[in-house]
Amino acid sequence: MTAMRHDHYGGLAADLPRLISRRRALTVLTGGAASAVLAACGRSAEPKPATSATGTIPEETAGPYPGDGSNGPNALATSGVVRSDITKSFGDASGVAEGVPTTVAMSLTHDGKPLTGAAVYLWHCTRDGQYSMYDRGVAAENFLRGVQEAGDDGKLAFTTIFPGAYAGRWPHIHFEVYEGPDAATTAGTRLHTSQLAIPRDACKAVYATVGYEQSAQNLNQTSLDRDMVFSDGYDSQLATTSGDPAGGMTLTLAVAV
Repeated sequence: MTAMRHDHYGGLAADLPRLISRRRALTVLTGGAASAVLAACGRSAEPKPATSATGTIPEETAGPYPGDGSNGPNALATSGVVRSDITKSFGDASGVAEGVPTTVAMSLTHDGKPLTGAAVYLWHCTRDGQYSMYDRGVAAENFLRGVQEAGDDGKLAFTTIFPGAYAGRWPHIHFEVYEGPDAATTAGTRLHTSQLAIPRDACKAVYATVGYEQSAQNLNQTSLDRDMVFSDGYDSQLATTSGDPAGGMTLTLAVAV
């Protein structure tokens, strides 16, 4: 695979074309394009979390580093992508992502019922804020990406590391929901695309450990309420946390689609 360099350390300016959420895109299309974009990127007042009227988790951008074939490289077409432990690369790659051990637990529902058999493709950056398959130094790796199928209760979990914080974005995890593992790995029907937000207290605790020094600095320069994806409401996207950096963290999110 040819290494692709995407420098997301340019912060908001670099990510803006791809990171405007679909919710804001609708606002742009209905009028006032320039003012809507500017308002999304830098508000003078701290907005309050908003609750979705339908109870579903908001649809969001997949961002510039999805690895699902929509922006170049495709991890989903590689044998071995369906797995619970995403700390290691798979296929022809062999790297291992370092960081605080973390479990990401999700429960999928639709109309209040478990979304049995659905699948989640989940991905996030390293503790240094880099994305496998894209960023220099990890372009040949595909760790921190994987697909899991929900059980009869709609629940699934990934074993990973705690994501870092890079310039211009609040710490987050990307995910796409598909009808099932086959749909996820063969460009089948995608039901939803969104992002999980990580609470500040958990980030501060992890970023105080060795290896997350740059993330600690970046965290202090951003805000969940001003993040260009989460600023218009994040209550249904904010994970609950448990554990500690020494014994491992758990991030839990209910995903209604």
